[in-house]
Amino acid sequence: MLGTRVITGLGKHLRFGGEVMKNVAGYDVSRLMAGSFGCLGVLTEVSLKVLPKPRLCSSIALQMDSSQALARLAEWGQQPMPISAASHDGQVLRLRLEGGEGSVAAAHERLGGEVFDGAYWQQLNEQRLPFFLDPRPLWRLCVPAQSAVPELPGEQLLDWGGAQRWLKSDADGETIRAITTAAGGHATCYSQGVVDNPFQPLAAPVLRYHQALKARLDPQGIFNPGRLYAEF
Repeated sequence: MLGTRVITGLGKHLRFGGEVMKNVAGYDVSRLMAGSFGCLGVLTEVSLKVLPKPRLCSSIALQMDSSQALARLAEWGQQPMPISAASHDGQVLRLRLEGGEGSVAAAHERLGGEVFDGAYWQQLNEQRLPFFLDPRPLWRLCVPAQSAVPELPGEQLLDWGGAQRWLKSDADGETIRAITTAAGGHATCYSQGVVDNPFQPLAAPVLRYHQALKARLDPQGIFNPGRLYAEF
């Protein structure tokens, strides 16, 4: 997100950010709007960075366990590889290669693996894979990409090259969040009625920052009060 226009709780129509990557003026308030669930204002305009469509897109699957997958992704991340997406289900590492025909072909030859239908990535984004049909509660774990897979009961699906882990588990929320926090991340529950608040509780200093920002943009608490946290 490069920039936004927002109506604040005071009725002011403000602009944050810009329309080009080189914009450096003022505070980067526009990015705070992403994921704020409408708690900070009404978005009337959004400027997004876009990329040209790649000439070639190919998806390959390689058999390996989670530890091997994370190690390979860390290694390949330091090299000029045209990897635009990576996920792992515990047994298979799936990669999406995008770019020029030569670079994609060279990467495929080097990495090996079996080609599979690229529709998988859309199904992953829309949570339509068989993994998501599991009746157990769904959790989203955000952790450092190369961190070890948290030892939690249930099934995990790694996305974003390991930075996002989907978890299907009956474990209690406190246990899941404690283990995820120890790994340097946070956990959000995507199933209703499992925990009091789907979002991970904020540390006191961070909560004060959130409250101060909310008070500045929406002093009367008009926009979605309690949607994220009861405190605002």
